Amino acid sequence: MKKRCFWATESKLYQEYHDHEWGKPVYDDETLFEFLFLETFQAGLSWITILNKRENFRKAFDNFNYKLIANYGEDKFLELLKNDGIIRNRLKVRAATTNAQLFMEIQVEFGSFSKFIWDYVGGKPILNRFKSRDEVPATTELSDRISKDLKKRGFKFVGSTIIYAFMQATGMVNDHTIDCFKYAS
Repeated sequence: MKKRCFWATESKLYQEYHDHEWGKPVYDDETLFEFLFLETFQAGLSWITILNKRENFRKAFDNFNYKLIANYGEDKFLELLKNDGIIRNRLKVRAATTNAQLFMEIQVEFGSFSKFIWDYVGGKPILNRFKSRDEVPATTELSDRISKDLKKRGFKFVGSTIIYAFMQATGMVNDHTIDCFKYAS
């Protein structure tokens, strides 16, 4: 039996996510936007709630196409608020459009969102060596800095905890515990 991180034992969905996505370095803007999008909707909720609704989000939000989301108008906003397959928080739904617009502004300024975000870690993952859940932080000085920068640019739902979860998900930090089979991969 595979030894996984402490949080990836509750469900098959968590295990699949852990084994195939979480902590794997992501450099393409489309996937980075998807993770940023999902993390912002996760604010205040459990990650399993988001994973369970991920495909509903994908359908409702045009396959996480930030170029389309950036241009959503009032009709689309109202349509999304009626979709019980997603998180229908008015502020988060509005933030999806704002964040997509700002994501594209960063692309213009830096050439890609990937370049912007990965520059924070020198282009390669930070390899942590945590032994237990008690050692894994919810935030770091770096997630504080990135959060502050994104908020200054106008992004919504990008607090330090959300940004650290984004960093973990996209492999900017390797927070697999050292006893996890994914740690060294």
